[in-house]
Amino acid sequence: MNQSITHINFRIETKQDFESLFNAHYSNLCAYANNFLKDIDAAEEVVQEILFKLWTNRDSIIITTSIQSYLFRSVRNASLNVIKHINIREDYKVQHEYEMQDSISSEDEMIITELEQNIRAAIDQLPIERKKIFIMSRYEGLKYSEIAEKLNLSVSTVENQMVKALKYLREELVDYLPWIIIFFGNFFKTG
Repeated sequence: MNQSITHINFRIETKQDFESLFNAHYSNLCAYANNFLKDIDAAEEVVQEILFKLWTNRDSIIITTSIQSYLFRSVRNASLNVIKHINIREDYKVQHEYEMQDSISSEDEMIITELEQNIRAAIDQLPIERKKIFIMSRYEGLKYSEIAEKLNLSVSTVENQMVKALKYLREELVDYLPWIIIFFGNFFKTG
C-alpha cells in the first residue's frame, strides 16, 4: 500500500492570518531562539525579524512544509547567523585590541627612547657639580644627606643645586613635560 505524502501550501493572506500565526507561535519561537542566543532580547529580535519578513513578503512566500517547521527552521538559522556574526565581531574586536596594544607599546617605546635621549642631552648641559648631584639623586637614588656627605657639601647646597637643575631641565624639556610625567612620574619632584 503506497501512501503519498502531500504538502499543504501555507500562505498568509490577511492581517488576521498573520495575527493568528503570531499569537500561536511567538512565545515558543522566542524560547527556541533563546536556547541558542542566551539573550531574550536578541531572541525576540530574531523572531520579530522573521515574522516581519514573512508579513512583508507574504505575496511571494509559499510555504510547502508545515508552518511550524518553517518558522522553527527559520529561527534556528537566523539564531546561528546572529551567533556567527557575534563571534566574527568578537574576533575582530580582540584582533583590533591586540593590534592597538602592539602599536601603542611600539609607539610608547619610541617616545620613551626619544625622551631619554632628550633628558640625557639636557643633563649633559648642566654644570659639572650640578650634573653630578642630579645623577646621584635621580639615577643612583641617593638622599640629599647622602649626596652631601659623599661630596663633602652641605645639605642646603645639594638642595639648592637640585632646585636649579630641575628648573633648568623643566625649561629645556618643556615640550616633553606631559610625556615625562606619564613615563617617569616624579622625575621633577624635589626632595
